[in-house]
Amino acid sequence: MKGPRVTLDQWRTLQAVVDHGSFAQAAEMLHRSQSSVSYTVARMQEQLGIPLLRIEGRKAVLTDAGEMLLRRSRQLVTQASQLEELAHHMEQGWEAEVRLVVDAAYPNARLIRALTEFMPKSRGCRVRLREEVLSGVEEILKDGTADLAITALDITGYLGAELGTVGFIAVAHANHPLHQLQRKLSVQDLQSQMQVVVRDSGQRQPRDAGWLGAEQRWTVGSLATSVAFVSSGLGFAWLPQHMIERELAECILKPLPLIQGSIRRPQFYLYTNPDKPLGPATRILIELIKTYDTQSPSALGSLAQTSNTTRNTP
Repeated sequence: MKGPRVTLDQWRTLQAVVDHGSFAQAAEMLHRSQSSVSYTVARMQEQLGIPLLRIEGRKAVLTDAGEMLLRRSRQLVTQASQLEELAHHMEQGWEAEVRLVVDAAYPNARLIRALTEFMPKSRGCRVRLREEVLSGVEEILKDGTADLAITALDITGYLGAELGTVGFIAVAHANHPLHQLQRKLSVQDLQSQMQVVVRDSGQRQPRDAGWLGAEQRWTVGSLATSVAFVSSGLGFAWLPQHMIERELAECILKPLPLIQGSIRRPQFYLYTNPDKPLGPATRILIELIKTYDTQSPSALGSLAQTSNTTRNTP
């Protein structure tokens, strides 16, 4: 594949001529001689084989072909400048990417607020977000393939920053047999019914967190699938409250009247990779995650509603 015949400097020169209306004013802005600017544009047209400008009086005007190529060249020059700026930031220790692994039960709305504010401060740093369930988060962090991790697990040997809690409610469809009993429910009542649990995405020591030893258990791959199953009347489950607000409001799902344990509130933690020094972008993202983790549900309401309808854990 042949390399480009026209350089970025030539495109910048053409842009200056068009933006300032003449070769003389472009030369003044570029701190070059007018003859140098004229030669650069003439050489461009020769290399491309098509006219880019025509002179009307004292003003340089784009041809139709020149207008289309100039429009595309602005994107090219902008991207090249961003690339150079990114290299400069990396030279100063700014990361090219932050890898974040999050337990699927953690509210998307909190992350969206943090990442929205992070974007204009990121200086081109990308975020690679990965969702896992239970011990899957721990494995990704310990494998060194994540810089930050959010989980409700206490990871041995790691110091986690305390985040907020996430409420899980024991629920079933409004017409489920458990609701027909019309009394407080015991563990024995639950064990006679089908429970829907989400598969631990970890491979080494997967856990049966929350399973009560029910006679029937259906294991699904994501919380979104669990919500769909239980909302269709297939079993009961403890589900994150922020993911079933609509179903509760519309009485599709109803909380189970358990004697105890109807609501669980696991504490979540933010962990860092101890084998990798924290760069400036990672430190900014950490502070934003902490800040928006403390937001009240009402402050996050509109975003939470959007994220609940789109979230799907791998």
